[in-house]
Amino acid sequence: MASRTLSGALALVAGASIALGVPTGAANASPPGTRDVTAVLFEWKFASVAKECTNTLGPAGYGFVQVSPPAEHIQGSQWWTSYQPVSYRIAGRLGDATAFKSMIDTCHAAGVKVVVDAVVNHMSAGSGTGTGGSSYTKYNYPGLYSSYDFDNCTATISDYTNRANVQNCELVQLADLDTGEEYVRSAIAGYMNSLLGYGVDGFRIDAAKHIPAADLANIKSRLSNPSVYWKQEAIFGSGEAVQPTEYTGNGDVQEFRYAYDLKRVFNNENLAYLKNYGEGWGYMSGSVAGVFVDNHDTERNGSTLSYKDNANYTLANVFMLAYPYGAPDINSGYEFSDTDAGPPNGGTVNACWQDGWKCQHAWPEILRMVAFRNAVRGESVTNWWDNGGDAIAFGRGGKGYVAINHESSSLSRTYQTSLPAGTYCNVQSNTTVSVNSSGQFTATLGSNAALAIYAGKSTC
Repeated sequence: MASRTLSGALALVAGASIALGVPTGAANASPPGTRDVTAVLFEWKFASVAKECTNTLGPAGYGFVQVSPPAEHIQGSQWWTSYQPVSYRIAGRLGDATAFKSMIDTCHAAGVKVVVDAVVNHMSAGSGTGTGGSSYTKYNYPGLYSSYDFDNCTATISDYTNRANVQNCELVQLADLDTGEEYVRSAIAGYMNSLLGYGVDGFRIDAAKHIPAADLANIKSRLSNPSVYWKQEAIFGSGEAVQPTEYTGNGDVQEFRYAYDLKRVFNNENLAYLKNYGEGWGYMSGSVAGVFVDNHDTERNGSTLSYKDNANYTLANVFMLAYPYGAPDINSGYEFSDTDAGPPNGGTVNACWQDGWKCQHAWPEILRMVAFRNAVRGESVTNWWDNGGDAIAFGRGGKGYVAINHESSSLSRTYQTSLPAGTYCNVQSNTTVSVNSSGQFTATLGSNAALAIYAGKSTC
């Protein structure tokens, strides 16, 4: 079943349809709490996630960690096998129920909440024995679903201008659940409630675009915590029948245009254009938007920047964490040349930057911006400056200030801030900056370098 044609198409599945959010009236620009940055540890084993919560995520100030789907899935080494569930048991390649529970408890002890990537639009594309030993055939998953629980359309989605085709037919041959049915809704809610029972704090709904928003609202209403954080993957497509804004009543929605446009700006245009980024570019309200520079799908299909883009990628992440729009995800995966390739060591991370693990969440330039973001939370953009090209700087009220030089040569200038006079640590370089009584400081930034200072961080 793992033909190259099918596997290539499946590589689009995980990012094509779901996100996290909060019910109408309770929607936040971020997950609940004072720390809104999520580290997405793609295909990390639960035991490795637990260690990272303790050693890195908690101390750095990450609010959430997002883990890959925990359900039993089809066998195979490819990463996308995780997105073909065959039962709702926690019995995938990343660990069993015991490891899952231990990971949640450990992350909570480190002050990090846990988001689960939930695959509830579909089941598998074929037949066989799952990672936990369950036998299944397409449309028949003993003890869970039978052929009556799937949509009547068994053709592959082919027309994104047709709502029924998008939401009732099969995403790259994956058995499409009929989420309008009472039993199916109950079964999905049961799965999610079991995860809540382990202590899960939120969900990313994979392929949400392929599930009617009303069906998701019904499922969410059945949860033991109906206000749980919830972000939905619904990719924007101009002229398409299903639009991301339909899902904002359920919770946050991932704003893919944010990532697409960052790639274009950092690769080919001027950073000066980012002055009104977000709603000013026609995006969803930042209060319900989940944002990212890349995710596991887009880094593979080339629609966004990725770790392969070096300084452009790093600086884009710095900008995202500094700028007050949406709730940011930091994608943290592994090196690949084959876009189907599964995780090194089956998902075990012995150490960052070994065995192909990229650990973007721990890159110093990115990691240190998490504390910056936490410190400036709630402050609007102030004191914007740009050179009309690829050098920008801006403040976050009287709490922080960032400068990014994406020019090909160094830049020396005096910046105007709203910060109190004093000495600050530039967390991008671990050097100090002196702000005078007029709120000004002078600094030299090398090409493709950034500066970030914030109140409360005076020493490096």
